[in-house]
Amino acid sequence: MHVPDGFINAPTSAAAGVVAAGALAVSLRGARRELDERTAPLAGLVAAFIFAVQMLNFPVAAGTSGHLLGGALAAILVGPYTGVLCVSVVLLMQGILFADGGLTALGVNITDMAITTTVVAYAVFRGLVKVLPRRRRSVTVASFAAALLSVPAAAVVFTLIYAVGGTTDVSIGKVATAMIGVHVLIGIGEAAITALTVGAVIAVRPDLVYGARGLQQRLKLRVNGELVDAPAAEPAPVPTAARSHRKLWITGLVTSLVLAGFVSFYASASPDGLEKVAHDHGIDKKEERHTSADSPLAGYGVKDVSDARLSGGLAGVIGVGSTVVVGSTVFWVVRRRRTAASSRPSSQAA
Repeated sequence: MHVPDGFINAPTSAAAGVVAAGALAVSLRGARRELDERTAPLAGLVAAFIFAVQMLNFPVAAGTSGHLLGGALAAILVGPYTGVLCVSVVLLMQGILFADGGLTALGVNITDMAITTTVVAYAVFRGLVKVLPRRRRSVTVASFAAALLSVPAAAVVFTLIYAVGGTTDVSIGKVATAMIGVHVLIGIGEAAITALTVGAVIAVRPDLVYGARGLQQRLKLRVNGELVDAPAAEPAPVPTAARSHRKLWITGLVTSLVLAGFVSFYASASPDGLEKVAHDHGIDKKEERHTSADSPLAGYGVKDVSDARLSGGLAGVIGVGSTVVVGSTVFWVVRRRRTAASSRPSSQAA
């Protein structure tokens, strides 16, 4: 659903940029509360994983494909504020390095793909986990529903933005019907990927899933015929926890590299939902050439590498590596600012 340059006029793009900048500023402050010793190492990896999976377009209808947006996955794994930042980092890397999503439309893309999906998904997720049984399976079910609804919500927001600042004269009713219809189908794929990923992480490290905190039921023991809460388990020793963090991080990074560097070659070549709708309804008549169209990595291939499999694979690996470095740096800085802020009062008191 990456919006190219030229779909939305300059005033509306600028307004979306202001909205995006404000949301990012709020998210940076909110992420300080979310990023701790558990989530901080995971956040950069989540961004890299979203980048990798977004390269895996899957068919949803005749001549149309879809790909993960990632807002729901990021919000549930590392928190809604950090989730907005994760997807925004991915969009920034895609726009600058790979000419995917316009640079003048970056504010539109962040508003639509990062903010909308994350906010809608996390609101749905929190609502469901409050009414579902307090079990790990409930987190997976809630993840599926949240991701499913977040994608058509993004399609609605794009339609509203287009209604305000679209550069071609196309019936908004037709745009809405086409966009929502195809993105409901894409939402099913998003939901499956999100639920499988959240379920996989929760199976090995439930304490790392932000959305699952506080949901574990206390184990019950029968004593003299009555059920009582079992004593809380002692926390794992620090060295063991550190090794577990490291193992999960390495596994996630290797998985992302394999997906982007190898599996992406087999992704659907059909246009995604927005591209298909734009072509069928004439929304793309005023699409502008991307500023980074001459980038060595434009189009998710390495310039001057003739072998398509090798070119795409190298581009994917470079993208994952760049995203994890940039994302990890951003979250490390945010984490450091939280640590500095929390230590300031004690130093003043001393």
